[in-house]
Amino acid sequence: MNYLIVGLGNPGPEYQHTRHNIGFDILDDMAQDEKLQFTDRRYGAVADMRLKNHSLTLLKPATFMNLSGHAVRYWMQAEKIPLERVLILVDDLALPFGSLRLKPRGSDAGHNGLKHIQETLGTDNYARLRFGIGNEFNRGHQVDYVLGGWTEQQLETLPERIRLAGEIVRSFCLAGIQRSMNDYNKRE
Repeated sequence: MNYLIVGLGNPGPEYQHTRHNIGFDILDDMAQDEKLQFTDRRYGAVADMRLKNHSLTLLKPATFMNLSGHAVRYWMQAEKIPLERVLILVDDLALPFGSLRLKPRGSDAGHNGLKHIQETLGTDNYARLRFGIGNEFNRGHQVDYVLGGWTEQQLETLPERIRLAGEIVRSFCLAGIQRSMNDYNKRE
């Protein structure tokens, strides 16, 4: 079976390793584990990964966050991947730092990347793995916070949280969303 795993983020060195680019960082970690290279293709950087008898297309959209839906739709069509085998990796202000929540569907919760995907696909019925980035910012400074780097304290545990996110992605593909939610959503 084929899966499309989309890590949301913004292309370009100025956005590298920011909170908003956690989706890219999770995919980079998975690719590094498998010794895969991303190649620039239409609408993004892509790496093809094998996981037992499954094929995973890892996608880092090059469309910028607010136009992520174009890349998702294109690669779903190009690889003939149905919606139930799409997983979006996204940062989430509403969750404490490092919290991970797998959901089968849901609102965009004000996230522009999810909003564009929902508008482009015409549904919010797609799986997403939400990575908590916390919300420790002063009023009016949300953009600076989201596009900013991690704190020293967060950097200490970030690698293990990224690794756990990769484990959840693999579980989603091998065990399905329900079992993966049961196994991982209660962990902190």
